[in-house]
Amino acid sequence: MVVTSFDPLRIYLYKEGLARFCSEKYNLEKPLKNKFMHLTNYSINKKNTKYIKNEEEDEDNYGFKWSLTALMKHLEDSG
Repeated sequence: MVVTSFDPLRIYLYKEGLARFCSEKYNLEKPLKNKFMHLTNYSINKKNTKYIKNEEEDEDNYGFKWSLTALMKHLEDSG
């Protein structure tokens, strides 16, 4: 994804790619030092006990790395 303008908002999104998620849910009450809550980097999150690795090539909507197709379908299904 690339954002070329904020006013007006203009975003270009590739047809396919990866969406990475943090392995800890964001929480304002927790200290900012929790790197698992703020970073989506695999080399960091794989060290978290809550990290879920997707071992199945066919399941692209499981764990902390999804295909953009799976994310878009999830967003569409969620309204």
